[in-house]
Amino acid sequence: MEIDERNKGTVRCASWIKRPENAHLVVVGRGQLGHSSSPPTLEIFAFDPHTASLSSPPKATHVFQDAAGDPVNIAVHPSGDEFICSTSSGTCQLLELYGSEASLKLVAKELLPLQGVGLQNCLAFSTDGSKFATGGADGHLRVFEWPSLRIIIDEPCAHKSFRDMDFSLDSEFLASTSTDGSARIWNTSDAVPLTSLTRNSDEKFELCRFSKDGTKPFLFCTVQKGGKALTSVWDMSTWNKIGHKRLLRKPAAVMSTSLDGKYLALGSKDGDFCVVEVKKMEISHWSRRLHPGTCILSMEFCPSERIMLTTSEEWGAVVTKLNVPADWKEWQIYLILLGLFLASAVAFYIFFENSDSFWNFPLAPNQPAKPKLGAIFGDRHSSDDQNMHEPFGPLDM
Repeated sequence: MEIDERNKGTVRCASWIKRPENAHLVVVGRGQLGHSSSPPTLEIFAFDPHTASLSSPPKATHVFQDAAGDPVNIAVHPSGDEFICSTSSGTCQLLELYGSEASLKLVAKELLPLQGVGLQNCLAFSTDGSKFATGGADGHLRVFEWPSLRIIIDEPCAHKSFRDMDFSLDSEFLASTSTDGSARIWNTSDAVPLTSLTRNSDEKFELCRFSKDGTKPFLFCTVQKGGKALTSVWDMSTWNKIGHKRLLRKPAAVMSTSLDGKYLALGSKDGDFCVVEVKKMEISHWSRRLHPGTCILSMEFCPSERIMLTTSEEWGAVVTKLNVPADWKEWQIYLILLGLFLASAVAFYIFFENSDSFWNFPLAPNQPAKPKLGAIFGDRHSSDDQNMHEPFGPLDM
C-alpha cells in the first residue's frame, strides 16, 4: 500500500528532520519554475505517521535571496535542530530550527568557510554529528569539525567531480565516488586518504553507503559494469570486495540505508525504487513508476517508520509506506516476556499438583505423602513457632 503527499513543482531535494518523540518533520527545497517570479524556497512540513502524509500548508518557509540560486542538497544534523543547504550559486547556508510544530521558525546563518566555494554536489554530517563534509563539482573535498568548523581535510584534487559520499557508522571513514567512476576511502581521524577501491576497466562506481547496523562492517556501492547495474559489497576491515548482486537491474540515481541498518534502498533514473533486506540481500519492496518518466533526485528512510521519502522535479515530494515485515515494538517484547513468565508459573503449578500420578512412583510404607505447596515456600508462622522451641546450638568462639 502506498500513501503519498505530492507537492507539485520544481522540487530539487528533501530530507527528514528527526525530532523527539517521533514527531518528525520534512524539509523540501524548491527551485524557480522557469521564468516564474517565485523565488527559491525551503519549506518545513509536519509528518503524520498514522496517515503517512505531510501537512498542508507548510509549517515554516525560508525564502532565498535573488542571488542565492536554487537549493541543490540538504544535510540535516542528527540532533534535528539545524541543517545545511547548498545552492546552485555556489554557497551554503546554515538554517537553525526553533519552536514546536505549532510554531516553527527558521533562522538563516552564513557559513563563512563555504561562501563562494562553487557548486557542492554532496553534503554529509557524520552519524554522531561531530563532522561535516562537502564534495564539490570541482572535485574539492572539505571535512570540518562541527560546530567549530575547524578544517580537518582540505583536498582540492580529491576527485574529478564528486558523485556521492557517506560517513561510516563510527564516523571514522568517509567514502566518496567520482563522476569518472573511481571511489576513495578517507580516514577522517588521521585526515589522510586511506585507499582507492579497485575496479576493472569496464567498471564505474556511482553511489556508496556504509552499513549502519553496527555488526556488519560493510560498504555498499552501485557499479555500472558494461550494460549491467550491480550492487557490490566491500569488507571495511580489508577493503576487499565480498561479492555483488543485480538488484535494481537498471542504473541507480540515488541510494539510501535505514538508520537501523536493516534495509538498503535504490532509486532509478526513470522513477522506480526498490528496498532490499540487507541480511538476505533480497528485494522486500518494489515501487514501480512512482515518479513516472523522471529521475529520483533524493531518497531517504523515515527515522522511526518503514516509510520512504522520494523527490523528483515533476512529481515533487512523495511519501511511500513500505511493504516490508513489521518491526517488533518494545511493548510487544515485554508482553511476550510476561506471557512466558505466566505460562511457566501455570505449568509449574499443574506439574506440582499432578506429580504423583504423573510419575506413578509407588510410595514406601513409611514414606510421607506429597507435601503441600505451602510447605515448599515455607509458612512464616509455623517457622517462627519452631524457631522459638528449638535450642541454640553451640557458639563458635
